[in-house]
Amino acid sequence: MIAASVAGLLPTTPVMPEPEWPSSVTPSVSADTEDSSCDLESVRLMLRVKEGDVKAFEMLVELHQGVMIGTAARMLGNIDDAHDIAQQVFLRVWKSAPRYEPTAKFTTWLFTIMRNLVFNETRRRSRRKETSLEGDSEQDDGLQRQFADHTSPAPDHITQQDELEKALDKAIAALPEKQRLAVVLRRHEEMPYEQICEILKMSLPAVKSLLFRARTELRKHLVSYLGEDPME
Repeated sequence: MIAASVAGLLPTTPVMPEPEWPSSVTPSVSADTEDSSCDLESVRLMLRVKEGDVKAFEMLVELHQGVMIGTAARMLGNIDDAHDIAQQVFLRVWKSAPRYEPTAKFTTWLFTIMRNLVFNETRRRSRRKETSLEGDSEQDDGLQRQFADHTSPAPDHITQQDELEKALDKAIAALPEKQRLAVVLRRHEEMPYEQICEILKMSLPAVKSLLFRARTELRKHLVSYLGEDPME
């Protein structure tokens, strides 16, 4: 597990007691979203990590590693690379803990770290793309295999909806990196536009335009399928 892997790279540090919060004082986080309680818990854990609490760090990793791996895998199309990215994310969290201040949603901060790492990786891949054109096709196919539902029916019983989902995932994987991340955050993480703006460091109109262009491109790849907008 990532928690064990990352913790093994950390220096031995005495565990500090959890800070006591007076009833009138809470960390500065937004409370206008459904996951506000989870975000509040993450901030409290992170403030313990700031004091050197390794156990709190392990709890934080366990709480967020699934979404970090899933998002990175959808961005990169490779589950092993996604695990590497997630491990790097949490190493950066640990290293930056002494300077941490809860001025924004914890998940916004976490996804921003992941964004930088994923974009660096996609750009590294693009520089070597001309030497491995076949690898790109295999990578796209691998994305479908890695995210196929293990309970999905056998190939001869695959429904049109199953085919649509596979085609949609493949089309998303072909989008430019910013469009791809915006789509993944909006569609898979059901993230509000405002939080996507913070992660991508773009204005609300720019993010909406980005998603509009992404939808337009996805529709081109899905013209043979009927039904609702696959992004919704």
